[in-house]
Amino acid sequence: MSAPLLKVNNLKKAYGAIQAVGGVSFEVMPGEIFGVIGPNGSGKTTLFNSMLGQIKPDSGSIELNGEDVSRLGPLELNRRGVGRTFQTLQVFGKMTVRDNLLVAAQEHQGTMFGRMFAPSDSGLGAKADALIDQFRIRHVADKKAGELSYGQQKLVDIAMAFMSQPALVLLDEPCAGVNPSLVGGISTLLKQLNQQQGAKKSSFVVIEHNMDFVMDLCHRIMVMVEGQVMAIGTPAEIRGNKQVLDAYLGN
Repeated sequence: MSAPLLKVNNLKKAYGAIQAVGGVSFEVMPGEIFGVIGPNGSGKTTLFNSMLGQIKPDSGSIELNGEDVSRLGPLELNRRGVGRTFQTLQVFGKMTVRDNLLVAAQEHQGTMFGRMFAPSDSGLGAKADALIDQFRIRHVADKKAGELSYGQQKLVDIAMAFMSQPALVLLDEPCAGVNPSLVGGISTLLKQLNQQQGAKKSSFVVIEHNMDFVMDLCHRIMVMVEGQVMAIGTPAEIRGNKQVLDAYLGN
């Protein structure tokens, strides 16, 4: 058995009297796609932001490859191989699609000053072109990202997260606002990205409300309710868990 890539231990975060995350623990193995589901207010976003260094947990720990990274900020985590997407799009609307991808990788590799004054593609052009082809956005590669449809911008946003070849990618509602016809395509792309690196393939943690998407994509799923872990299991186990059905999924 390989060691966990990500290990969250008894993580807690409160806002005044409200315990947003109340002692959450789980592990993500190398190459695993791990889903996080739960109703609004269950603590998913607070958990994600704690894992990404955007907020500091009150207690507990977050380990990446055995190293405690609980107090690291987003940039330090990014340089240790953590990528992410946002529920709200984070593309640069006045830049071309290709330049958006280049900037995403430059952020991983250098300073803000370096990103502003680096050569045109910083030697990253081939990597950007490969992702552009994989995401089937070659026909819009030279268009400004702000001119694209929402679904196309979502694809650009996801592609940007993979420019740094991260070991761990946190995906915050990748299907939110996307035309249902594109959801299957996003699932297929993520499966390909998960598998293509062989022994070094990326692990994903996915927050998503689209249950069909989660059940199809994820190897294991964690259900959160009121800041607590209700269940962790395979999609089949989660579907068959009466407590989860009664509290969240419904009959």
